Amino acid sequence: MIRIKNLYKEFDGKDVLKDISIDYKPGECSLIIGASGSGKTVLLKSIVGLHTPEKGEIWYGDKLFNKLREKEKKELRKEMGMLFQGSALFDFATVEENIMFPMDFFTDWSLEQKLERANFCLRRVNLENANKKYPNELSGGMQKRVGIARAIALNPKYLFCDEPNSGLDPTTSIVIDRLIKEITQEYNITTVINTHDMNSVMEIGDKIGFIYQGRKVWEGSNKEILHSDCKELNDFVFTTNMAKQLKALMNR
Repeated sequence: MIRIKNLYKEFDGKDVLKDISIDYKPGECSLIIGASGSGKTVLLKSIVGLHTPEKGEIWYGDKLFNKLREKEKKELRKEMGMLFQGSALFDFATVEENIMFPMDFFTDWSLEQKLERANFCLRRVNLENANKKYPNELSGGMQKRVGIARAIALNPKYLFCDEPNSGLDPTTSIVIDRLIKEITQEYNITTVINTHDMNSVMEIGDKIGFIYQGRKVWEGSNKEILHSDCKELNDFVFTTNMAKQLKALMNR
């Protein structure tokens, strides 16, 4: 479990996150949604340690992450997987080498062990025999799957996804969403996803936190989001391009 308690983050003296408290549980896909500039990306980056909050606590189980020494944080990061926006694969490296990168950085495994794990991860995302291909030889959806394979390379307890469907068509987005959901449940991972995609909200949103002007003003499940009495959330869902996505989903 990840527990966020009374988190504040500021830039140039301006509060970007204001008193945010929320829990993320194993085996669930927890989504962070909000308009551009709402603070949702800052929240995700604070949780993984890319930003240091001014106040508040970030707990991973019984470990207070933002008070750990750097060596202790590095140990905890071995338990984290990251799926970046745009996949963030190394163009100069093969699929196999991309997946082995966190193993090179965090483990002393032999090459044989790394290859065995890379092959397992590729099978899990249905990309057998793609080992020697380069990212520019893959479709956008295949690149995302390689990104997921790399994210689970160290069998993480925690998985963080930043706009995992960015740049993908709706059909491929559903494939990626369902793969993330399957892996989350199969390995009992605590998964936190930053997204603007209403398809993702309705497909896999076990828990959704809505951020408005730096505050968490609503949380609930994808079944509850359509019946919320939160004005800010309703304005966001029904007066943005999310409304078009939602209408299409309801007519499917």
